[in-house]
Amino acid sequence: MKIIISNSSSTPIYEQIKNAVITQIMSDELSEGDSIPSIRSLAQDIKISVMTIKKAYDELEKEGYIKSVQGKGTFVAPKNTGLAREQANKEIEQYISKIIEISSKFNISKNEIIDLFDYLYGSDEK
Repeated sequence: MKIIISNSSSTPIYEQIKNAVITQIMSDELSEGDSIPSIRSLAQDIKISVMTIKKAYDELEKEGYIKSVQGKGTFVAPKNTGLAREQANKEIEQYISKIIEISSKFNISKNEIIDLFDYLYGSDEK
């Protein structure tokens, strides 16, 4: 499992770890049942506090991405397509909010944004 942390990012480190794991699960780099490093092992590997890793793992488990098995380790949970879709929708909403903010700032109409979206998406449908 490869995790790259940016100390200059405004995103908290635990969230960067969580997002990296989610990305690897969604892109099938990590598959259902794959073992992921222990909290201590990952903390040593990326030189981050054990408590930070624990917070990321706790959230991942709460959200259903991983599961811990006492005495055996931590594993990728079965993929929940509803959860994956919800995560994608959440990310898309963040981008759309930013688009609305920028377009309002520069007085660009909703129709202009939709036309641009249609052009970039490659769709003639409306």
